[in-house]
Order: sequence, then structure tokens, then C-alpha cells
Amino acid sequence: MEFPLILMSAGMIVVIISFFVGNTKKKTEKELEELSLSFYQENNQLKKRLKIIEEELLLSNKPVSQKPKKNNSKASINLILVNQAIALHNQGYNLNDIMQRTSLSQDQVKSILQNGALNP
Repeated sequence: MEFPLILMSAGMIVVIISFFVGNTKKKTEKELEELSLSFYQENNQLKKRLKIIEEELLLSNKPVSQKPKKNNSKASINLILVNQAIALHNQGYNLNDIMQRTSLSQDQVKSILQNGALNP
């Protein structure tokens, strides 16, 4: 008779212990859900910031006109094209090659190279 009583006592102890141990799974699931939600929110915030930065960059870029004017000065030409034309000249490219690679007119390239030579 003592053996069934011992088994029944052990069973009750195991059931009582399981109530305290069983809560860790729910707690872990809740923490994981909160963590994934915070990652989702942070990701959305970063996407919004990136979109704002991209819009600012698009607004600040002023495209160079496709049809060059005869009286274009160095100041009205995009600074990147000016630097590219000077770099190509320093690398030994001739006037026609620089015109093709930068899509600038002959007068613009000559003006850039003359002003670039004066201000090394």
C-alpha cells in the first residue's frame, strides 16, 4: 500500500512543479513577439528615412540640359562633368574623346580645359 501512496505523492508534486515551469514558454513567446514587432517598427522607420533622403537627393540634383547652349560658362555646367573632362584631359584623351565621354559641346570642353589649365 505504501508504493501507490508514494507514486500518488510524486505525481502531485510533479503536477505542482509543472504549473511553475510551464509559464516560461508563454513568457518566451511573448518576448519573441515583442522583439519581432520592434524590429518591424524600426525597419519601417528606416525605410521612411531612406525615402526622405532619396527625395532630398533627387530635388537637389539639377540635370544638365541635353542641348548645350553656345554661351554656356563653366559655372552652368555640372561640376562632375567639369571634373571628368579635366581628368580625361590629364589622362591624355583628345578633344573629341572628351566630348563623347562627357556629352559636352566642343566649346564647353575648350572652355573647361582653358579654365582648368589656369587653375591647376
